[in-house]
Amino acid sequence: MRLETTDPSEVLLLTPQVHADERGDVVECFRADRFAAATGWRGHWAQVNESRSRQGVLRGIHFQHGGQQGKLVRAVRGRIWDVAVDLRPGSPTFGRWTAHELSEHNRQQLWIGPGFGHGFLALSDCTVIYQLTTPYVPDQEGAIRWDDPTLAIDWPLQGREPILSERDRQAGLLSIQ
Repeated sequence: MRLETTDPSEVLLLTPQVHADERGDVVECFRADRFAAATGWRGHWAQVNESRSRQGVLRGIHFQHGGQQGKLVRAVRGRIWDVAVDLRPGSPTFGRWTAHELSEHNRQQLWIGPGFGHGFLALSDCTVIYQLTTPYVPDQEGAIRWDDPTLAIDWPLQGREPILSERDRQAGLLSIQ
């Protein structure tokens, strides 16, 4: 597996090696020793979630207050534009974001370290798997508007309005979080 740092460097893009022949293929999606060496995280997955979205759905930017949750995200069906935003108070990269297309074809995953917000745009109908380092706690959840002008995330919407949940429509701006 190839690991590439992004900016901010606490977000990693993981590209697996695919072993293919006429029968199909095998991909190593996760290996604890290599992951720990790259990220320093040596815990266990506390929760695994799966979400399905129609093309045009935008989810996020979501986070857990307290900044303790890391996540490993992958699209197992379809394509997404996956975004991580540094929300760590005092971080030199606070408010900086990075984005990558994850798909069933490139099989890439995004490691989003603790203290980051996360969101994605469904570029096609998709299924996304999230592996979480800590359980989801509803009363600790927070959200920042997807179109926060301070963040100025370059969503590939191609002139269309995203499909949003009521929660995401009502999300606040980063400056008031």
